Amino acid sequence: MSTAGEGRQQLDEASVLNAKRTLLQLLARAGVWSGDAEELIGFVEAGALALAYEEVGAAGRSAPEGKGEAYASGWLDGARAATEELGAVAERALRHAVASDPSASSSDDRPPVGRTELERTKVAVTPLYLSFADVSDLDPEVTEQVLRALLGTMSSRQRAGYAGRLTEFTSAHRARLERLYAEYGPGSAIAIHGRYSLIHSPTSVAVLERLATSPADLHEEWDAAELPPAWLDGLTTAWEASA
Repeated sequence: MSTAGEGRQQLDEASVLNAKRTLLQLLARAGVWSGDAEELIGFVEAGALALAYEEVGAAGRSAPEGKGEAYASGWLDGARAATEELGAVAERALRHAVASDPSASSSDDRPPVGRTELERTKVAVTPLYLSFADVSDLDPEVTEQVLRALLGTMSSRQRAGYAGRLTEFTSAHRARLERLYAEYGPGSAIAIHGRYSLIHSPTSVAVLERLATSPADLHEEWDAAELPPAWLDGLTTAWEASA
């Protein structure tokens, strides 16, 4: 059956809800708690709106040619208004996704770290680490303890956008990070045990970002988690030496 001539293909509200419910059921069968699944879907929805906002904003900076100055002025005003409304919708969707955490009274709070926040950070940081070093042998339990400490320095909203922040950090400091992992990471002469242990873990990328961005908060959370102070000292030394 041909769809030619039917116009734009768009999903109606019932079909969108059906797809969402189907995904929730599939995730539940895989053992994902419904609250975690709802939160992740909320972030995907907010992200899709944010990307649409950027795309529409870029497309709306110029009016069709040959229509006259008055037309162009009206077209640009209309495009600007539509883009601003789309941006507001994206903002509301993000607020709703962040507010789905029952432990946070506002998106600017620093609530206890949730499971999906841990998983999102692991997914974000691992490929970044593997672009500099080999697979880590550090205890997975230690990885979670470290991630909880560094995520504890951020609000719910900051955690939501942390993958982007990590990507920007590694991009801005790629040459320096390459020197650091070559000198102190897996495959180097530095043993996995000792003050440089954390450089053998994917979490080191995130810890370095926090050391560069919010060192006082990181030290506070680190001490509260009773993690080895020598690990932070070792990372700080390696970071300064690789400058």
